[in-house]
Amino acid sequence: MPSAHQTQFPPAGSRPLPSVGVVVIGRNEGERLLRCLASIRDLPLRVYVDSGSTDGSPDAAGATGCSVVPLSSPPAFTAARARNAGIAQLRSEAGTPTLVQVMDGDCELEPDWLAAGAAALDADPGLGAVFGRRRERFPERSIYNALCDREWDVPIGEAGAFGGDVLFRAEALAATSGYPEDMIAGEDPDLSMRLRAAGWRIARIDAPMTRHDAALLGFGQWWRRTLRGGHAFAELAERHPLSRWPDWRRQCRSIVAWGGAWPALLAATLVAGIAYPPALVASAALVLVWVAQLLRLAVRQRRSGLSPRMARASALFLMVGKFPEFAGVARFASNRLLRRSTRLIEYKGPATPAGADHGG
Repeated sequence: MPSAHQTQFPPAGSRPLPSVGVVVIGRNEGERLLRCLASIRDLPLRVYVDSGSTDGSPDAAGATGCSVVPLSSPPAFTAARARNAGIAQLRSEAGTPTLVQVMDGDCELEPDWLAAGAAALDADPGLGAVFGRRRERFPERSIYNALCDREWDVPIGEAGAFGGDVLFRAEALAATSGYPEDMIAGEDPDLSMRLRAAGWRIARIDAPMTRHDAALLGFGQWWRRTLRGGHAFAELAERHPLSRWPDWRRQCRSIVAWGGAWPALLAATLVAGIAYPPALVASAALVLVWVAQLLRLAVRQRRSGLSPRMARASALFLMVGKFPEFAGVARFASNRLLRRSTRLIEYKGPATPAGADHGG
């Protein structure tokens, strides 16, 4: 893996901000979308792409002055399809702006982000895309939200991939074929890989970028989100088998080992123990191996700067998360074998409808 390095960028605002087009995508984000659109209201080039919302989101977005692109189905809704439609709309309205900011409708753009991101791109002509610190809006509402906030705190410096919020150099974006519209998840790392293959680099810079409302308030939501992640890892490993940064194949091997092989072996030894009790020794050994791995991860998380409580929670959910991730890997594999397309995996509940009266 290439070593990360931190580039020194000029201060944000030291040069005039170039033309920036913003693409926001959403589906039933309700009041989350209103906060998102309020954060970009002063920008002239704004496009909102809606994937079949039933909460009034398109009308609410139109009322803010955004260009609205409502997608129809079929084909299936995907984030990738929505982002491509928004980028195409930007080009049709204003040609190609110098920079393109893509973000999700459950995020708010930090006031100084575009200036900071533009300064970073201006300072390094080899950078095709930059992203900053995405923070969780309500980390105190659930352990799942807090874990999301931790997940997004990736190292500063050159990066292997970006996520859903990213500032592109339009020239670099044009060098790719855009987002892969048939992927239900993992479209951002996939585009990252192709951007880098085209000769561009990606960097995480030390600047606040967005505030995200994960709204993960229950175990079931966390399970579905993690299952979707496993599906994405499997598809990325298939599409980019030679990649070692990120190493999707290694990630999948870990998922299969801990989420598939380990529980299968545990179940087999427990069943064998009914007829042959000494086999239960193997069951106990497997449990001890799992606990040892849990403790190893907890120590590693603690050394990364987490509090003892968060280190333990992070380690626990990393281990338990192997089970839904394996379900996602298995779903991807079975659909590929049967030549079926995978349906969108949604995990968030509806927000308060966009435009609803909150009583002031």
